[in-house]
Amino acid sequence: MEIQWRKSTKSSGADGNACLELAEHDGEILLRESDNPDVVVRTTRVKLRAFLGGAKEGEFDDLA
Repeated sequence: MEIQWRKSTKSSGADGNACLELAEHDGEILLRESDNPDVVVRTTRVKLRAFLGGAKEGEFDDLA
């Protein structure tokens, strides 16, 4: 089965390649950079949910 990568409509760059992509595969959440797709980080829904919650609350705003 081919992995279906998804990226935000807010992706930047002229060709949309300055972004992070997410996919679900075999019960894991996969994350990669669109301009370096060979490096894939694997995580769980629980960990991703915790990270997104912190991001929504501005915990990482100083890094952007």
